[in-house]
Amino acid sequence: MTVPRISGGDALVRALAKHGVDVVFGIPGTHNLGIYRYLAEHGVRHVTPRHEQGAGFAADGYARVTGRPGVCLTTSGPAVLNAMTAVTQAYSDSVPVLLISPGMPLKHPGRGNGTLHEVRDQRGALEAVIGYTNRVHSVSEIPLAVAQAFAAMTSGRPRPAHLEIPLDLIDAMDKVSCVQPLVVAHPAADAVTIAAAAGRLHTSARPGLIVGGGARGAAEEILALAKRLGAPVVATANGKGTFPENHELSIGAGLHHRAVADFVAECDVVLAIGTELASTDLWNGPLKFSGDLIRIDVDPAQMITNAAPDYRLVGDAQATVEALNQRLGFGKPSEEAARRAERWQKLFRKHARAQGAPWLPLTDVLKTELAPGAIIAGDSAMVCYYGALSNLPLDAPASFLYPTGLGTLGYGLPAAIGAKIGAPDRQVVALHGDGGIMFTLPELATAAQLRLPLPVVVADNGGYGEIRREMVDRSEPVHAVDLPTVDFAKVAKAMDCHGVTVDDETKFAIALRKALSADRPTVIHVVGDLAGA
Repeated sequence: MTVPRISGGDALVRALAKHGVDVVFGIPGTHNLGIYRYLAEHGVRHVTPRHEQGAGFAADGYARVTGRPGVCLTTSGPAVLNAMTAVTQAYSDSVPVLLISPGMPLKHPGRGNGTLHEVRDQRGALEAVIGYTNRVHSVSEIPLAVAQAFAAMTSGRPRPAHLEIPLDLIDAMDKVSCVQPLVVAHPAADAVTIAAAAGRLHTSARPGLIVGGGARGAAEEILALAKRLGAPVVATANGKGTFPENHELSIGAGLHHRAVADFVAECDVVLAIGTELASTDLWNGPLKFSGDLIRIDVDPAQMITNAAPDYRLVGDAQATVEALNQRLGFGKPSEEAARRAERWQKLFRKHARAQGAPWLPLTDVLKTELAPGAIIAGDSAMVCYYGALSNLPLDAPASFLYPTGLGTLGYGLPAAIGAKIGAPDRQVVALHGDGGIMFTLPELATAAQLRLPLPVVVADNGGYGEIRREMVDRSEPVHAVDLPTVDFAKVAKAMDCHGVTVDDETKFAIALRKALSADRPTVIHVVGDLAGA
């Protein structure tokens, strides 16, 4: 078989297509044009956000809803640094995003010479925050590097990766052999530990489940397990929707409520699946496990971080939970288990509604108007973590996209764009505060260009409301947090979107209903009491 002689850019795009990449988010620049010329030829769609950070967040949203790596393509230098926040967020939340960029030429002087977009150590910057980065040294190496990056992102704990191609290799020609995607195994935990954990679960009188983002691929198996055990289930922010929140065994989503701490303390066995049990979920200190703790996690190091389990099940969540189900056999919730779950549901909802009271009218409208399987792409905003997280029940995995670990602002809108492209048949809503939306507001133009029927809900409380609250709680001067009013409806119309301002539930419901079937995005600017102002 004749080995073709092709360019580095051609080799890259061929390798991406071979790995099932059908869409790339990015912005063309001087140094990556030799990649862009081949995208359409190999059937890869391109979406052009208005900022590289938006491209990274869109790739993140796409990855979360599809379960496949999202791809962000930038040029070198400032573009890579712009995307760094997004891939760091992906690292924090265990999302597979591949950032591809040109780098300085192979023989670029070590101390630099003023080449366009020159960065002292571009790879070093990425390695410091996401760990995996690879700079190729020949055109023929590119397919191998792509296969290695995909294997790294899809085996073990999902993480982002960076692939750097020296700019002089992008147009260079060489003989390039195809490299088939590597087959990645997702094994269950070892059989002996599974048997021991299953035995302990079988004897449990008061079991409970905690479901995290690492459990998204095991939704069906976890539902079956909860039924077998009669175990109430609570989810983290990233695990929200993995266990349907309308199920009788669902307590809710959000580990920070007092009801969750009390529930965990009451359990004689807690099974935690794919969760860090980190402070970004707990808020108020570590959970106290009075009974046994069983953890399932694909990351051995994470297994003993934040809480030491009595049973360590290191393995893929789906395979390991299925193995537990096979050990446990058939079962269904007893009337006593259902009553126990209902008791904790009531306590959880009481706490959640008290904390989220200012945003309940808004979340209640969302609950009424959204169809099953709807996706909320939220920002790090009060309306999300006090309102929607625990008061808007969702029923499908990857239905609440939220920047949990890093907690960046500006995530929601571009993540919603990526989610809608990845799941075009599901309703998607971006949910922001008025402070955070300004970080990525230009992405309205991206959504308008794509003609996405995307409601962008902006709950306006006049600035950085959470920081304002913390200043008050510390009895310190309140300053630098109050922002002048922006007419977001007018801004939306200027970017070829629809825009409307609402101040009560009825107007919001009407606007949301129209936006979900509109011919373009709609910014719904929520003001007054409805916004929690």
